[in-house]
Amino acid sequence: MDNQQENTHIAIFRKRKIRKTIHNNEWWFSVVDVVEVLTESVDAGAYWRKLKQRLKEEGSEVVTFCHGLKIKASDGKKYETDCANTESVFRIIQSIPSPKAEPFKRWLAKVGYERIKEIEDPELATKRTRALYKAKGYPDDWIEKRMRGIAIREELTDEWQKRGAKEQKDYEILTAEISKATFGVTPSDYKKIKGLKRENLRDHMDDFELIFNMLGERATTEIHRTEDSRGIPKLKQDAKAGGDIAGSARKQLEKRIGRPIVSAENFLKPSKRSKKLR
Repeated sequence: MDNQQENTHIAIFRKRKIRKTIHNNEWWFSVVDVVEVLTESVDAGAYWRKLKQRLKEEGSEVVTFCHGLKIKASDGKKYETDCANTESVFRIIQSIPSPKAEPFKRWLAKVGYERIKEIEDPELATKRTRALYKAKGYPDDWIEKRMRGIAIREELTDEWQKRGAKEQKDYEILTAEISKATFGVTPSDYKKIKGLKRENLRDHMDDFELIFNMLGERATTEIHRTEDSRGIPKLKQDAKAGGDIAGSARKQLEKRIGRPIVSAENFLKPSKRSKKLR
């Protein structure tokens, strides 16, 4: 994952989407999404509110095991949503009469088990990510750079967390500083240039964009460690300094090859992706 604060994932059960997020090193699932899949209700939110009220009145402990976690909605924004871990979702399912209950339980157990195995052996998660990129039609050399970029990003966000970044906004500010210094634009402006909305910006970068992005983030990480930086103001200074190093290299290359690195082009065209997946 590129940013440990951006950890909303989508799981698919019989072509229906279930949002999930990592909390306390395990998968937590959107209860509303689970209810929608099992009941096919036109208003799953209302169904869950009524069910939750009934469970409370019955003295069930299930509701107390749900946590409000921020996960992305269809509009791309994060909202606090009732989420439950695998065990709690099993208990919620018991309260919902549905012919889909048993196959959903089996699916849920499999997804939870996969996460446990990934925690025990992180290489499994890496292999799964590689396989997903391969299925989308990305070539091996691009995948290698992308995977290295993910590792560098995780290393950087670990440093930020240890050195004072606490809120989602902190990560966004620091990321924007690196991007502005490296490419001359913020990530949000970069996405506009490429015509992206909810898509992951890095998944649409070409080789040079990925390389300079890695350089800016890796340089920032090294500066943090060398100077033992603490607090958002200092981390922000370091982020600009790391980005400046990558930005200087980018400008030298642009001058030599006579074209900008930042481009409206997407590395893998939509038509190419759909063709590969047929």
